[in-house]
Amino acid sequence: MAKSSIACIIFNGKNILVAHRNPTGQMGGRWEFPGGKVEEGESDEEAIVREMQEEFGISVSVGKKIAEAQFTHNGKVSDLHGYLVRVPHDGIAKKYTLTEHSEYKWAAPAEIPTMNFVDSDMLIYPQVMKFLADSIAD
Repeated sequence: MAKSSIACIIFNGKNILVAHRNPTGQMGGRWEFPGGKVEEGESDEEAIVREMQEEFGISVSVGKKIAEAQFTHNGKVSDLHGYLVRVPHDGIAKKYTLTEHSEYKWAAPAEIPTMNFVDSDMLIYPQVMKFLADSIAD
């Protein structure tokens, strides 16, 4: 059975929240959508709430799944599910408390492919862009 990971798509109507990973590990020093692995017995939604509390120190609300892809990492197949997520504030006036990242920023969606982004998140990027374009058109 494939492992699952979640990606939090936090969109403020103009930009997407992205985080710069600490410089350790295989994907260290790269940008990503916040998220992480779904633990045994945990739903995607529970994983999102836990990851955002652990890595950003905030309580979030989880919206609908808007993207999914499959990728292989270290010979293991993983499913990646991207969800719309709402944050309690923008992290600017009141900073988020980071544990796994060196920084975060609100990036224009078109800027993301120019950043050194993790490969798995780039697999869902086209679906995220389509969802955002469709919702803005509504």
